[in-house]
Amino acid sequence: MAEAVATPLEPAPVANLVQAQTLRMERFRAVSSGIVETAGSTFVLLFAVQQLNCGATAKALLSAGGSIGLLLTPLVLHWTARRGIKSARAAGYVHLAGAGFFLISALIPDTNVFIAASVLALTCTAASIPLMTQIYQDNYPAHLRGRLFSSTNMIRIAVAGVFAYIAGHLLNDHLEHYQWAMGAFALGMACSAFFLLRCPSRTLLNHGMGPFHALRFVRQDQVFRRTLISWMLMGFANLMMVPLRIEYMGNPAYGLALAPAMIALLNATIPNGARLILSPLWGRMFDRMNFFVLRICLNVGFVIGILAFFTGDTEAGLVFGAVIFGIAFAGGDVAWSLWVTKMAPPDHVADYMSVHTFLTGIRGVIAPLVAFHLLQVIDIVWLAAGCATLIVLASLLLIPEARAWRKEHPHPAPPQDV
Repeated sequence: MAEAVATPLEPAPVANLVQAQTLRMERFRAVSSGIVETAGSTFVLLFAVQQLNCGATAKALLSAGGSIGLLLTPLVLHWTARRGIKSARAAGYVHLAGAGFFLISALIPDTNVFIAASVLALTCTAASIPLMTQIYQDNYPAHLRGRLFSSTNMIRIAVAGVFAYIAGHLLNDHLEHYQWAMGAFALGMACSAFFLLRCPSRTLLNHGMGPFHALRFVRQDQVFRRTLISWMLMGFANLMMVPLRIEYMGNPAYGLALAPAMIALLNATIPNGARLILSPLWGRMFDRMNFFVLRICLNVGFVIGILAFFTGDTEAGLVFGAVIFGIAFAGGDVAWSLWVTKMAPPDHVADYMSVHTFLTGIRGVIAPLVAFHLLQVIDIVWLAAGCATLIVLASLLLIPEARAWRKEHPHPAPPQDV
């Protein structure tokens, strides 16, 4: 049958009430998630730098808040399984805790309280990710999973862009009112919790083992292990370069010293525009393509983006690099969030994802520190070239897996109505 044409707000016909309810709750939650996303990406660190004059340690902690949450995902998963709590309900509790921490930072005008509460709130934004992946595995059909995820992801990206624009203009020259923004983030997390608590899900298998029992799959599953090694190389290189983009554009030492508005355009507006436009395409490709070929294509995009951006001392070069970054990140959103559903046994998707998020947390904490220290002894262009080389190596490691996948899946399933 011909595949139904759908808009971003109605991405696909639904198969059953569980899928319909999940999709509805995720659409609503994407609005609040878009607001909260700007806290970690922009505003919390902005308040710390320009309003509260925080030191280097405080800024490093705020930057690592989401990565700390990823490091804690095995503990969250273990607690959820042992308590016999449904995945969506447990995720809702985590987000409700995050709302409380954001609210504390909004109500108590103290720098130390702001730092501690904000770090804890940002930790909560990431700590429930494996639970969400398990929900997508259980509630979305395999041939539509990427498409449905990307459709709600588009809403999140659009809301993040609009909220950042509005909040940025409202707070321009009025950062003393930052607590109102923290209150908005608290409300966003509370709304996210509300919709999660109404999302259908099931309890996780309780293996009666410790919180890091899922690490055994790294030993037992060779494909999983090789993919994690490749992802570590690619992710470490990418996470080194992400914070250096601001450094490269804003530091006069590199000959650019761009204005804040131009930095925002190149670092947020242009990449997010590309993410918004290309997200549906990457979602469909995730559903239908050889996953390892897809991952290699994304890696090539990141390599081109890094080289174009950090060697582009012209406006055209910087814009081209920003566009390629956005295109690659659009696919990365889908691949990072859903790739374990391609290889994990259905009952162990959350376990596989907890290993992935834990390792992401490790590199998310370490990579920026390594990048800024290396920058003291290596020119930024050579550092970019080294990171691009790491990503190329990560891609080469996936070529045997791509060939094996092609042999195991010689004919992709045709599009279906549901």
